[in-house]
Amino acid sequence: MEFLSRLESIEEKFEELARQMGDPALVCDPDRYRQVAKSYAELEKIVLKYREYLSVRSQIQDAEAMLKDEEMRAVAREEIDSLQARQNTLTAGLRLLLLPKDPNDEKNVILEIRAGAGGEEASLFAAELFRMYNRYAESRNWQIEVLSMSNATLGGIKEVIALINGARVYSRLKNESGVHRVQRVPETEASGRIHTSTATVAVLPEADDVQIKVNEKDLRIDTFCSTGPGGQGVNTTYSAIRITHLPTGLVVQCQDERSQHKNKNRAMKVLRSRLLDLETQKQRDAIARDRRSQVGTGERSEKIRTYNFPQNRVTDHRINLTVHRLTQTLEGDLEPLIEPMIAHQQAESLKEEVRV
Repeated sequence: MEFLSRLESIEEKFEELARQMGDPALVCDPDRYRQVAKSYAELEKIVLKYREYLSVRSQIQDAEAMLKDEEMRAVAREEIDSLQARQNTLTAGLRLLLLPKDPNDEKNVILEIRAGAGGEEASLFAAELFRMYNRYAESRNWQIEVLSMSNATLGGIKEVIALINGARVYSRLKNESGVHRVQRVPETEASGRIHTSTATVAVLPEADDVQIKVNEKDLRIDTFCSTGPGGQGVNTTYSAIRITHLPTGLVVQCQDERSQHKNKNRAMKVLRSRLLDLETQKQRDAIARDRRSQVGTGERSEKIRTYNFPQNRVTDHRINLTVHRLTQTLEGDLEPLIEPMIAHQQAESLKEEVRV
């Protein structure tokens, strides 16, 4: 069985890594040691579950041998049923662990939120979404650094770009990209009519310098005076930076820092992540051409979620999931929405594995 052959190979590789980690010479090479230790940790979970699977399979064989004894047959049958149920659970878990890993899952992310249709109400909603992700980040001990923010009146946000640092950030937030829709009665609406507004969310894996090489000749860099709040020092010096990537037309600007150098570094960080996202999307399109994904087209223009205030509900349209816990969601309790989406994608990946 190919499934078991893969597990045997993984166990052999795991044991080889264990031998390497016991070699004193490896400790003298910190970079190599970190690489081996990381690989060891990644395989350990699979190997431990595989060994438990082998133990259960052995116990089933022992119990089946007891079926020949008429007096022990009933007890043996009961034990076999229990062990087979456990074996099925372990098999399902191992198949999930063997699914191909997204190479970006361990990365930090660039989070971009922009007000969409709906005027000031859309800006207020964008601010609420940013607060929601801030609360979620706090619950997971992640750090958020605002790279750029454009405020609207009435306390809203036209656009915010932030870097989120932490453990496996992209793995949890990658499905948040898309159009988020809100339905509610705005405070400024005297007649009590429900308005629909939108905001767009983009989650980009932070690009390493090694991944995305940017040629300085492909950039047009403009400097200008910062606008908005920030004090005389920010507003009167040419510290703001606008970078245009000529081959793609991508434009990034940053003006939050007093230092032109810091603003340039921040803008380049965002540009690299956008270029990585552009390249990744091209690869997805090449692989999935003419085939619609089970969870949507992946286009950012697609509505993914609705936040309905009158009915206290949040609906994820990709998997037809509705939860009546709007207040908790906006306070950053996103697991009831994130976990089902991950489970759905895993189920679809397993179907693909079976078809292959």
